[in-house]
Amino acid sequence: MRKIRCGISGSVALVATLGGIHAGHTAHMDTVRPLCDVAVGSLFLNPTQFASDDDLSTYPADEASDLAEFESHGFDIVFAPSVDEIYTSGESGGTGIPQVDPGPVANVLEGIHRPGHFNGVATVVTRLFSIIEPNMTTFGEKDAQQLRIVQYLNTSLKLGIDIIPIPTVREPDGLAISSRNVRLSPGEREAARVLHRSLLAAQKSWGAGERNGFVLRESMASVLAREPLAVTDYASIADADTFKEVEVATEPVRALVAVNIGNTRLIDNVLLGQLLNP
Repeated sequence: MRKIRCGISGSVALVATLGGIHAGHTAHMDTVRPLCDVAVGSLFLNPTQFASDDDLSTYPADEASDLAEFESHGFDIVFAPSVDEIYTSGESGGTGIPQVDPGPVANVLEGIHRPGHFNGVATVVTRLFSIIEPNMTTFGEKDAQQLRIVQYLNTSLKLGIDIIPIPTVREPDGLAISSRNVRLSPGEREAARVLHRSLLAAQKSWGAGERNGFVLRESMASVLAREPLAVTDYASIADADTFKEVEVATEPVRALVAVNIGNTRLIDNVLLGQLLNP
């Protein structure tokens, strides 16, 4: 496969997506477009980062709509490879994949609840970087652990890419915008607001001076427990660099939650000390 940078002069920016473009993605596009000479988007529904075939098959990607979004936001190139173009024969089947080490941050929180997920992320991100050779790229703070892993890859592989964090984009009621939100029934959509409320509870405790990690975690867990449709995977107060649980919270530290609402798993987080609108 030819590298995209061949024949291109000037700075190149990449916005990498699985498809299913929404307002969260377009915030990335609008941030990076003025900063580069050539804007490249990618559409690749990466099978190696999904633990369940059902999760992969129900992902709401629509290539025609996604391409139109990139075009309307001024992107010059959209890279939409097939699985065979990214992975050689047999690699996407779960065996024989040349793994890219996602680093120690992959061993906690999402790494525990979604085994192999970050190996898939690290592998595909590294391949996209090698093909596109961007000077800069964006990753969202909603997936804060993934963002940290991409930063680790950039450093450990000495890639020299400017990784631009994009703040979480939210609905008016606080729910973080996600491709999975469309799978929620009206009742589940109402229940999903509990993730934001739990983070607000941690922020309130933090603002009142609480620094005990257990107490901060309990402030989130108690809010989540009052929502009958919510099944909590974790409510965490973790170091913002290592993502390990902390006993005493000192900045920078993140409050993170992962919750199942019906058959839909949602995540959210906030850097404590950072303002969240009620």
